[in-house]
Amino acid sequence: MNRNAYFDNAKLFLIFLVVFGHLIQPFTDGSHGMNTMYLWIYTFHMPAFIFLAGFFAKGSGNWKYIMNLAKKLLVPYLIFQLLYTGYYFFIGKEGWESGIFYPQWSLWFLFSLFSWHILLIAFKKIPAAAGIITAIAIGLIAGYFGDIGHTFSLSRTLVFFPFFVMGYWMTKEQVMVLKRKGFRIAAVAVLVGVAAAIYIAPEFNSGWLLASKSYGDLGLPEFGGLARLLVYATSIAMSFSALALIPQAHSKLSKLGARTLYVYLLHGFFIQLFRATNLFEVNNFMDVIGLGVIAASIVLLLSSRPIQGLSQPIIEAKASIIREAFGHRGRKSRSEY
Repeated sequence: MNRNAYFDNAKLFLIFLVVFGHLIQPFTDGSHGMNTMYLWIYTFHMPAFIFLAGFFAKGSGNWKYIMNLAKKLLVPYLIFQLLYTGYYFFIGKEGWESGIFYPQWSLWFLFSLFSWHILLIAFKKIPAAAGIITAIAIGLIAGYFGDIGHTFSLSRTLVFFPFFVMGYWMTKEQVMVLKRKGFRIAAVAVLVGVAAAIYIAPEFNSGWLLASKSYGDLGLPEFGGLARLLVYATSIAMSFSALALIPQAHSKLSKLGARTLYVYLLHGFFIQLFRATNLFEVNNFMDVIGLGVIAASIVLLLSSRPIQGLSQPIIEAKASIIREAFGHRGRKSRSEY
């Protein structure tokens, strides 16, 4: 099946924002501008990513399907949980002694993605509108329970699930409606308007966007549901606005959109090393541009064919790229005689 360049472009753009967002996070405390950029990115980059994951979750829910999901998501999760635990200990990072069910840093996404697929077995039997509303209601209610947090990635699983359900029910034709001129003009207005609102608004706790804390921890034990509903509305508008501006044309970089899982799992080794060594400083706008270039370079490196070939055995539990490379080299050598 031919890949759609638009969706590959979207995934490539979003994984760049994941890396860039993680790269600039340490500099948000000392700069209002950096904090605005960080919060702006986080209003949509993971919701949009999760929306696309739901869009491609069209498979069945039989036992074979579930076992394939476990092989694809849970096995890499366990492997990288151990790898990151050892790596954090090596670089002297605090909190390295995390339990197996307390995902290290960004690994929550793998655990949640598996859970979303399992939840979808039941939710796809519910009419689209009712399913989306139910998922939103669950996400709103979850914040009132302090015990729902990082363990098993439960908070993020429940809070971000509505975006996965929305993606599942959207068709390609419906997504492409976003490319109409009127929607693209509105998208620019939304993206700029939210950036301005974040910049001029009172201090905003990033925990509302990370979705890993209860309303009590976020300082709104009574009215947290209303606040999260506003966050949902903002994230939906921002996600659709970002997707409206993604180019449809195929480019040399489009194919990298198929390798975002490699970037997601591997970029933490760079980010955590940078943070542990305080390697970078941000003193002016050119420093921010420099971080953007570094983030893009990390994406290009980790989505390259050699890195994909070397890490494929632990990420996909196969070595087809290495076999293909050595097979091709063997055939070439024999042809020389």
